[in-house]
Amino acid sequence: MQSNIGINMSTFSQVFIHIVFSTQNRDAVLHKEWRDRLYNYMIAIIQNNKHKVYAIGGTTDHIHILISQYPSQTIPELVAILKRDTSKWIKENRFILHRFAWQEGYGSFSVSYTLINTVINYILNQEEHHITKSSKDEIISFLKKYGIDFDPKYL
Repeated sequence: MQSNIGINMSTFSQVFIHIVFSTQNRDAVLHKEWRDRLYNYMIAIIQNNKHKVYAIGGTTDHIHILISQYPSQTIPELVAILKRDTSKWIKENRFILHRFAWQEGYGSFSVSYTLINTVINYILNQEEHHITKSSKDEIISFLKKYGIDFDPKYL
């Protein structure tokens, strides 16, 4: 019998997470004129935290991000950093004249490797997708699809 004692093993991880969060009260304030700059800023934050970004997109009131998660940072830690830093960035750049905030919560959903391209296409086509479906209806369908219990008053 061969022993693994003394063998240096590496850690391998590939966990895909689809993150969704909205502006406070779903205010439609993420305007197209500067949204790509916001996405690039978010990508830099995510990469600085050692996660890999596969797609980022959204509409005037919410953001979708697909990442592969770096194992030593939790999703709540990453989302807190994203919201804090982007709120500050939006205010500093004066993109919004009134008070800006993200909603308190967020959604995070695991994604199978076999569905990566489907999710990427979904995220990159948010504007088109939301012609027929509200962001509230979208999150309800995610929660139901993933079997997550929820109280509608928090949506």
